[in-house]
Amino acid sequence: MAAKKALSSFPKALLDEVEKWGGRKQTGVSLRYMTKFGSQPTSRSLLFSAQFLHKELPIRIARRTLELQSLPFGLSLKPAVLKVRDWYLESFHDIRSFPEVKDSSDEVGFTKMIKMIKVRHNNVVPMMALGVQQLKNDINPKAQKLDEIHQFLDRFYMSRIGIRMLIGQHVALHDPNSNPDCVGCIDTKLSPMDVARNASEDARAICLREYGSAPDVNIYGDQCFTFPYVPTHLHQMVFELVKNSLRAVQERFMDSDNVAPPVRIIVADGLEDVTIKISDEGGGIPRSGLPKIFSYLYSTARNPLDKSLDLASTDRVTMAGYGCGLPISRLYARYFGGDLQIISMEGYGTDAYLHLSRLGDSEEPLP
Repeated sequence: MAAKKALSSFPKALLDEVEKWGGRKQTGVSLRYMTKFGSQPTSRSLLFSAQFLHKELPIRIARRTLELQSLPFGLSLKPAVLKVRDWYLESFHDIRSFPEVKDSSDEVGFTKMIKMIKVRHNNVVPMMALGVQQLKNDINPKAQKLDEIHQFLDRFYMSRIGIRMLIGQHVALHDPNSNPDCVGCIDTKLSPMDVARNASEDARAICLREYGSAPDVNIYGDQCFTFPYVPTHLHQMVFELVKNSLRAVQERFMDSDNVAPPVRIIVADGLEDVTIKISDEGGGIPRSGLPKIFSYLYSTARNPLDKSLDLASTDRVTMAGYGCGLPISRLYARYFGGDLQIISMEGYGTDAYLHLSRLGDSEEPLP
């Protein structure tokens, strides 16, 4: 009832159109196809890309909008979730209101518009985390079966990764000053060692800010090895895993006379996968707790959203607490055919195995 009432600010014709487009079939693309298609962008290929997005983005956005309106346990009615749904409705309206893309002038205008849509959705993850937190404050997660919420959030975030990848790739193909090894967002000669180093430095900086000190991070692998991948995706995953390891080690050895052991990163290049292992001696996770680590309703740290409904408070990166870092990192890995596995030894430490497909031929998983 409240959800329908909240929708009254949008024209019925728009809501009917969302319903119609939400029932259409999505079209997935692979990393290899994106790389091949964008390797030598021309006015014609950019026009074709814009025409594809003009038809594809409304389908993906409409499907998520419909789900946002029908979530269980009253999650759809939480103020933060209503705000996210409004962003999706506005973006759907913007794309559907844009005329058919027929020439280069249309394509430039369309590109500018979808770039603004991407910015509009920048804060979707912390805002949805806030909505989940609002739900947790109202119910007892231990007493309720919340599998539906987990499954929805997996679909929702995977779809968001795909939408942002498609928009980001199209926009990046316009960059006249891009790295010659890059095809849009994809670095065809990405060094996982360099990304691991940069992500580790970023994670250590946050650890230093929060605790005053940070364990070392040692990285092992072939510095000359490169493969095609999206640098921002890999950075996001490694950053999250190293951040978790640093926090575990720091908190275990904070009051100890012993020097905190380093976090170790090993990069291995196989025929099918590039695997990055992140190992720590942070005490590990009890076996009973392992099923919870990929849950959006679980975090071992204090939630930074507990005391505030103000989105501004979510802009600053913290060591932990949103409860979505690990599950979203696994979705990033799976988006291009990889995976993330966690193996833990309680009383010692944790190993995270990040598998990335070298083949690049698996299509996006379309929820």
